[in-house]
Amino acid sequence: MKLCPPASLAAAPNSSMQPAQANDEAMPPAAPQREAKTAAPGALAAEDACPHAGKSPSAQYDATVAELGAPRFDDHIPLARPWLGQAECNAVREVLESGWISQGPRVAAFEAALAQFVGAAHAVATNAATSALHLALVVAGVRPGDEVICPATTCMATANAICHAGGVPVFADVDPHTFNLDPHSASRAVGPATRAILLVHQIGQPADLTAFEELCAAKGLLLIEDAATALGARYRGRYIGSHGRPTCFSFHPRKVITTGEGGMLVVGSATAAERARALRATGADISDLRRHHARGMLQQSYHEVGYNYRLTDIQAAIGLVQLARLPEMLRLRREQAAYYHQLFDGWSTLQVPQVAPGAEPCWSSYCVKLLAGAASRRDEIGVRLAGEGISCRRGIPPLYREPCFAWRNDPPLPGAEEVARSTLFLPIFPGLQPSDQRRVAAALHRALHC
Repeated sequence: MKLCPPASLAAAPNSSMQPAQANDEAMPPAAPQREAKTAAPGALAAEDACPHAGKSPSAQYDATVAELGAPRFDDHIPLARPWLGQAECNAVREVLESGWISQGPRVAAFEAALAQFVGAAHAVATNAATSALHLALVVAGVRPGDEVICPATTCMATANAICHAGGVPVFADVDPHTFNLDPHSASRAVGPATRAILLVHQIGQPADLTAFEELCAAKGLLLIEDAATALGARYRGRYIGSHGRPTCFSFHPRKVITTGEGGMLVVGSATAAERARALRATGADISDLRRHHARGMLQQSYHEVGYNYRLTDIQAAIGLVQLARLPEMLRLRREQAAYYHQLFDGWSTLQVPQVAPGAEPCWSSYCVKLLAGAASRRDEIGVRLAGEGISCRRGIPPLYREPCFAWRNDPPLPGAEEVARSTLFLPIFPGLQPSDQRRVAAALHRALHC
């Protein structure tokens, strides 16, 4: 049987974000009209042979800075930027002035609003999506020692949550075109100890829910959805989170909406929701808000060991404003993805994101796949983009390569390896202008032909 890593090997990934805009006026609420005709970056003249080829990424970066000058962050295009403004400031001020800043009425309102948006029966807010995933696994019935299948190429938080629940992550391969879990690989990974599949909707692209519903029904497995990046995405016309299964969203600043940090579990079962609410609040069967309304005359009891996974009303107030903006954010992201598609049309060295039948992505990320010889230069290309003041990120390495799992000696998976070595995340966020996208495309073209 596979094992979780020893506690001494656990590590938390770092993240960084560019500062948010200071006010609503500084963050354009909508992209301007697209130009009818734009010169394709492919028409640009290619540069001569790159003088930095063959150097390490750090040496390439130093050489690029020497050649182009240090990046100017006043003219920098970040990978992502949250859309925050005066409305969020006002909402936070109201909470501070109310005197109730911990989990309370704003959290309850945020839960109800998000459940209504996605079409879920119940929602439980948490301090992070990892916490929501942990609770989802527990209330679904994952027990210590159970194996849980998940994609090899995903955020470390997915595997962390499985380990927190006492389960054992089993990594299956991904489709190298959609980057989502391959149902055939997942089926081959099922063993006598398998209890569940934790299905990740990668980078805002819905996975093949029908295939996994059929697989889990045939094998007698639980199906749980990690939709950290997929708020607002649809599968066959229905929002992810509306199917009644435990499904989790993230509100990290790189996600579609943000509360700074935070997560949400949606479920179809009232019993599961009630248990999740108790577990997030140290196991208490009565919330602080209910005790407050009872003027302190109610006394909570604890039926099982719980956790402190509570979201604050300060964060929920931000989330309510963000949720009201979500339809506009989704529209902008769809337009930006379509414009990138147009800019990259006809490029032989690059494949735009592939959308599976029945899927409507929310475009929380825009991840391209470099083809042929370009894939071998992926890190060098990223360095050159950074040198031109454009942030990007390389694809996620398979989790079985990470030090906390490498000791298990899992065999390499071809789809995960291909995605890891050939993918590149490009900037996409509300407020990214068509001129910014043309600049990204032109810089990428120069890097590809250097």
